[in-house]
Amino acid sequence: MSGRGHRPVRYGALGRSPLDGDPEAIRRQHLLRVRGRSVAWIPPLLVLVSILLVDWYTGGEFRTVSWIVLVPGIAAAICGVRGTAVFAVLGLATYVLADHAWPRQYQTGLPDFILVGVGGALAVLACVVRVRGERRMLRMRDVAETTRRTLLRPLPPGWGGLDHAAVYLAADAFARVGGDFYDIQPGPHGTRALVGDVQGKGLGAVEAAAALLGTFREAGYHERELATVAARLETRIHRHGLHLAALDREDDDRIDRFATAILLSFPVAEPDTVEVVNFGHEPPLVVGPHGVRSLPPGHGLPLGLGELAHMDGPPPTVRITLAPGETLLVVTDGVTEARDGAGVFYPLKSLVTEGVLADPHLADPDRLVAYVRDGTLRHSGGHLADDTTIFAVRRS
Repeated sequence: MSGRGHRPVRYGALGRSPLDGDPEAIRRQHLLRVRGRSVAWIPPLLVLVSILLVDWYTGGEFRTVSWIVLVPGIAAAICGVRGTAVFAVLGLATYVLADHAWPRQYQTGLPDFILVGVGGALAVLACVVRVRGERRMLRMRDVAETTRRTLLRPLPPGWGGLDHAAVYLAADAFARVGGDFYDIQPGPHGTRALVGDVQGKGLGAVEAAAALLGTFREAGYHERELATVAARLETRIHRHGLHLAALDREDDDRIDRFATAILLSFPVAEPDTVEVVNFGHEPPLVVGPHGVRSLPPGHGLPLGLGELAHMDGPPPTVRITLAPGETLLVVTDGVTEARDGAGVFYPLKSLVTEGVLADPHLADPDRLVAYVRDGTLRHSGGHLADDTTIFAVRRS
């Protein structure tokens, strides 16, 4: 959750782990370091010593020295390739010394020697595969992080004269970005904001979101009328669909994508006015110290469907008046469609109303976003069925 600026958060205290790339690999790295130093060598060494002690203090008829084959296997799971190779050699040498310390009739001999040697070699090979996979996942994480910062760029505190906060919760624990999008664009004609949700999932949804955000960042700055910005967005999603159709991509089964969205404008000359264009999205809530109200439902179709319905221009622009301290709350359907164990949807408006009655300062964007985030995760038990965005904004 952000402060008065913007810092996307994937999961709160009640959600899943925010680990990137391979979560188990990165968690393992954190657990096996003490004051910045690796202690991954301690578990296999303890196992090796334990096997030797058990072998020494048991009778000759019960030999455990061949269990040393487990040592490089444990090292392969938590150590690097070099460390695993050291334990493979150490295990083989320890086996030879321990076995020859017994009288000849109690020695396990060549078969177990081969077992320990081959086991060590296989452990080193497995470690090589594991380390390469972890490095590949880390590279994928870096690429995904770059994509996220391009799509959901960081927004400075007070950007465009607005207090704002946003949280992004991904339904996929491995993904860093999906089809939800939002941005704030200040310009000479006022500050504009866009929040939306592209239909579908995967790379295709990310591409469509990127196309819409790119157009919004240009049109939101240059165009005087909000209706013109809205028309530019409709044109862009249509052109994006034509491009995909021309590529005839067999891997994309959702070429005719659409997106629901809320387009906002805060005019410079009217400090108490907000202009809203609703492209088939859940109406925003106006949250203030004295209560909560919903904006009228928009009659516009989602972006990408206007031409199919032969609409004449974008949806109408609605002008609303906000009292001092009132905040606009926009969420995607990951919030409104979050279900509990009984299949009941998350009651957003009623719970926010209860929260404001208990604490009027909840209308602050920071606290409001945190409240809805935690409530959504609590209601769904941390299991989100869809990517979720919670966005709150008001004039500074």
